[in-house]
Amino acid sequence: MSNVQKKPLPFIYNFTAGAIAGISEILTFYPLDVQVKTRMQLETGKSKHGLIGSFRTIIAEEGFGRLYRGLVPPLMLEAPKRATKFAANDFWGKTFLNFSGKGKMDQQLSILTGCAAGATESFVVVPFELVKIKLQDKASKFAGPWDCLKSIVAKNGVLGLYSGMEATFWRHLWWNGGYFGSIFQVRALLPPAESPQGQLLNNFISGTVGGCIGTMLNTPFDVVKSRIQGAERLPGVTPKYNWTYPALITIFREEGPAALYKGFVPKVLRLAPGGGVLLLVVEFTLGLFRKALGPPYI
Repeated sequence: MSNVQKKPLPFIYNFTAGAIAGISEILTFYPLDVQVKTRMQLETGKSKHGLIGSFRTIIAEEGFGRLYRGLVPPLMLEAPKRATKFAANDFWGKTFLNFSGKGKMDQQLSILTGCAAGATESFVVVPFELVKIKLQDKASKFAGPWDCLKSIVAKNGVLGLYSGMEATFWRHLWWNGGYFGSIFQVRALLPPAESPQGQLLNNFISGTVGGCIGTMLNTPFDVVKSRIQGAERLPGVTPKYNWTYPALITIFREEGPAALYKGFVPKVLRLAPGGGVLLLVVEFTLGLFRKALGPPYI
């Protein structure tokens, strides 16, 4: 195999690959994670429905279309979100590699890079996540994303769109650290691919394991984020769930440790294979771009 270093693709190609991968992944897994998972997390006390029960209840009471309610904000978000994720991971990877003086990435640098990329990504996603959570709440009366957005700004100002920023920061930091750190380790353990198809399979396996590990690490923070963003904010009233780590303690004390993993099953069923699909589609699409552009990108 040639040791010649491939020239990095221009930003627009990485952006497009991330957009294609993100949109493909969210259209496939949206009802499982976003609707069912969010409903389970917004429910206080002991869960009344399991995964299948939640699906049945939503469809029976609100119709099949409700499973895709709130899709527009995350769908609009996928291109910049995935572009930010992979572009930030590339940027921080090069930065930390140069700073450390190491010749190549190791697992510690991969985890650090993933955490930094997650922190960067969190600043992009908060307004979209907030609108999505508000629309998915069973009690939601909003006509759509634009109506929800106007209502939030009217009540809380522009900064109200960043409600849950701190919880989102921790959620993305833990997920990306687990995701990219696991991908590095799994790739090192897998036998070298002997064909393009084998490389795609390795990418899918690595991404799936990374998605699973990331989900295990970040679910408690996701539960807190849903509670913070789903709560109605009233002037002069301190919300019950306001800051991440105190909220973690409150939920643990009042509802038990299992409550911190509400929605874990639909979440991991989406984000484990979803992480595999994301990495597979990104690498496959970038490979097509490299072939189309030819040397020195190939």
